[in-house]
Amino acid sequence: MTGGHWTLDDIPWHSFDPAKADPELVKIVKAASMVEYNSADYATYLRNVFPDDAGFHAAADAWAQEEIQHGAALARWAKLADDSFDFEESFARFRAGYQIPLEATDSVRGSRSGELVARCIVEVGTSSYYASIGATTEEPVLREVCRHIAADELRHYKLFYTHLRRYLEQENIGRWKRLAVALGRIGESEDDELAYAFYAANEDPAAPYDRNIHGRAYMKRAMACYREPQVRRAVAMIFKAAGLNPQGRTAGLAARAAFGFIRWRGRRLAAA
Repeated sequence: MTGGHWTLDDIPWHSFDPAKADPELVKIVKAASMVEYNSADYATYLRNVFPDDAGFHAAADAWAQEEIQHGAALARWAKLADDSFDFEESFARFRAGYQIPLEATDSVRGSRSGELVARCIVEVGTSSYYASIGATTEEPVLREVCRHIAADELRHYKLFYTHLRRYLEQENIGRWKRLAVALGRIGESEDDELAYAFYAANEDPAAPYDRNIHGRAYMKRAMACYREPQVRRAVAMIFKAAGLNPQGRTAGLAARAAFGFIRWRGRRLAAA
């Protein structure tokens, strides 16, 4: 699978430095590889929600192929860092335990515009997340992989935002509704998807899955990666998707509050 601007062959795998591969980062990279690789299901869902929009279908299919490549790149790095990691087996466990509702024909966000707001939020989150991992790690290959993925996710945000503007001309949902969708999607970052991916990637198959335990295990490692510049940019992009001023005083206050919350939550999870 190849993305639009790079392939796995563009990554300098020979530069991998095992001494700089943080075992805690390895665990969340394993989990992330499976979530990214599972993107074909999301493309199916989006095609169902936008059944009469051939242009968007093409965009969603191209997006999914790039996301699948992200998963393949992360899995390959994780295998270098931990040669016991069996991606195929872990991914099969993940698929068996977590699936999105592919039978849906209407957006769970209440409108097509709401769906596109939610997709923008996902891309904001992933772009800031991979940029944060890249800023945290000292391992050169992971840093390069994250640089490519973060740039792709930023481009994907722009893709979904372009379609959002088109649908807003038809549906015209208000700013508060858009903000509510955005905040709701942010809250879903602690749902079963990431928790189950962490479980499938890192736990003995004989051990039972526990959403709270495995969700906290994932989040405490993820939150430790975030730095203020990435959070500030993410909040600005969220404000833009919600139809609010991304450069105003309110956005600045929200960015400081968000970063403060991440640091506070990260400390609590680490202590627990």
